[in-house]
Amino acid sequence: MRIREWQDILQDVVDRSVDPEGWRAAGGQRAGGVGEDLYLGHPKAGLFHLKTYAKNPYQVRGVGTHVARKLDDEIGSYLPEKESREGRFAVRNTEEKRPDEKEMEARAKRVEETIKAHADAPTSGADLFDDVMEALESPAFGPMEFDGYDRPDPISDLAETFEEEEKLLNEELDDLIDEDEVGRGFQ
Repeated sequence: MRIREWQDILQDVVDRSVDPEGWRAAGGQRAGGVGEDLYLGHPKAGLFHLKTYAKNPYQVRGVGTHVARKLDDEIGSYLPEKESREGRFAVRNTEEKRPDEKEMEARAKRVEETIKAHADAPTSGADLFDDVMEALESPAFGPMEFDGYDRPDPISDLAETFEEEEKLLNEELDDLIDEDEVGRGFQ
């Protein structure tokens, strides 16, 4: 297991050559400390675990790792069902070079056509979200269960399943928090 910066883990997610709609996510408050836990899973790409915290309102720091090479039935059961319409997430691919004007116009046209199609049809917000993500060519999106105020049971269950990884990620994140003096508050 290799612990790396959280943005590097997200780049791994972006770089996976898998169905972008196959991703599922679950997250919530970190147990016993500052920050959040987030799990991103795909049947063919496996399970990724991120631990992050807000150093300040403009900067997020964190660590992560690839905890499983594929999602089996047990691990997959902790993530929301693919058909779940409760919450949604997407990962944006940061482009190293800005697309040319022609490409930007083509993307804008695809999004505009998608919005018009949904305006004329009785569809759900989740369907609109999925279609817009496809039009924008998002590399990863899907259902998400997230609680910003608590730690959902599936997150605790995943932490128990990957107990060693959880411990090592917590140590790394605690080192970052101590280094940034985030836990001290205002002096």
